[in-house]
Amino acid sequence: MTFAFGCTGLDVPEPVRTQLAGDDVAARLVAEDPTLWGPEAEREASVRLGWLDLPATSRPLVARLAELRAELQFEGLDRVVLCGVGGSSLAPEVVCRTAGVPLVVLDTTDPHQVAAAMTDLDRTVVVLSAESGGTVETDSQRRAFIQAFADAGLDEKQIGARFVVVTDPGSPLAETGAAMGAREVFLADPHVGGRYSALSAFGLVPAALAGADVGALLEEAAELAEHLAEPGNAALELGVAMSAGFRTGRDKVTLADGGSPITGFGDWAEQLVAGSTGKDGRGLLPVVVESPDAPGATAPDALLVVVGGDPVEPGPSVGVTGPLGAQFLGWEYATAVAGRVLGTNPFDQPDVVETEENTRRLLDAGPPVEPPMATIGAVELRAPGGLLEGVDLPQHDGVTLALQALLAAVPPRGYLAVMAYLDRWADARAGELRAALARHTGHAVTFGWAPRSLHATGQYHKGGPRTGAFLQLTGAVAADLPVPDQPYGFATLQAAQAAGDRQALVVRQRPLLHLHLTDRAAGTGQLLDALG
Repeated sequence: MTFAFGCTGLDVPEPVRTQLAGDDVAARLVAEDPTLWGPEAEREASVRLGWLDLPATSRPLVARLAELRAELQFEGLDRVVLCGVGGSSLAPEVVCRTAGVPLVVLDTTDPHQVAAAMTDLDRTVVVLSAESGGTVETDSQRRAFIQAFADAGLDEKQIGARFVVVTDPGSPLAETGAAMGAREVFLADPHVGGRYSALSAFGLVPAALAGADVGALLEEAAELAEHLAEPGNAALELGVAMSAGFRTGRDKVTLADGGSPITGFGDWAEQLVAGSTGKDGRGLLPVVVESPDAPGATAPDALLVVVGGDPVEPGPSVGVTGPLGAQFLGWEYATAVAGRVLGTNPFDQPDVVETEENTRRLLDAGPPVEPPMATIGAVELRAPGGLLEGVDLPQHDGVTLALQALLAAVPPRGYLAVMAYLDRWADARAGELRAALARHTGHAVTFGWAPRSLHATGQYHKGGPRTGAFLQLTGAVAADLPVPDQPYGFATLQAAQAAGDRQALVVRQRPLLHLHLTDRAAGTGQLLDALG
């Protein structure tokens, strides 16, 4: 099945199509023309278009990975843990979930979730995946696994053989991998940014070691690649539709699964679209919903995109079908096209570093002391920035009133973003809050597990239009886990990341409600009850 596009009810402004056709964007993009996004983006684009070649250039990895997997299997190492965030983890997770093969993705600093990943060490191999290796999440996880293997009785050489590294050439992580005696160090194409790395070593190495057929993935992408220079190709039409939606007031892209065999694709597409377009005060906000008829799936300021299904009537809607490899490449191409029309550089992330810098500063100085405004049941309420100023918070319905105040603060044509600094497996019920909140507002509601959302929608939250309101969830930690050779544990790191995120939002005067769950399960239940 090839990549196919269908659309209903969407009027494409003639200037959009004329601009793309007149400028021969389809052919120039395939030719990797870095001038497509303007002079300010040209320098970055000139070293970030290698993703277009990956269906061919990644082919040599297939045999190498098959040999490595066989070697690991022979040694009884059949459990793969991936330590990475953002594009380094989201693509291989989609690949493995779709293929039905087990892959433990560790893209968090939550001490409960990190500790849960450190089981079955006798059969575990760890993939460290980061472009630079300076990512605090991945570095902390590396330290923790080294200590866990040592505690299990492995010597230094045996520990090194339990690690596979994926990184850019010349990065600190490449040096670390060599120094620790990692079994393999895969150097990815440095001309591919993290959001566009699904078909590079970042996407393929962990997926192949877990048992997915990555050769088929590349073949699916290669079939589409043959047509991308053609005017009117399906990926171009997807980019046209997203651009037309933006030009006609639909600056949100609602992503819904239409019954496709692909699992979890929305989470990957979310980081691609948000990180590529959300900057300079504009952008397309991806809104991942549970189904095409889920609460909030259709809205007057959103374009509904059904992945793996037909467009849904009435209202503007797009249907995109095709195998996973083609979906990866097609969406990357379409997003780059949308960046051209929106006037944004799809390949930078100027606002992500701020929260990282805040986190480092807070780790040095210690997280700020922020007494709650009220504690109601298992929920502590805080509102940095003054959201709840003058609001009475009685015990019987204070949580409800706080949530109502937040919903009322969503700007016109705005959105509400839920950021959950929790364990996405043990605290999975928190994910129900997206739909519950969407039932109470006509605005778009997004949900993201943090800190991985910092590397996904975080760019849009800070650099996109100033139309967001934010609900941050944190939770009590039952047992902390130390970060070896650092003066802090994972609980402190997670708290610093959450506080750093709050600071970045408050300085931008975004409406923000921070709810700390003193009992995670009880607090989540309390929030859902408050929303009816």
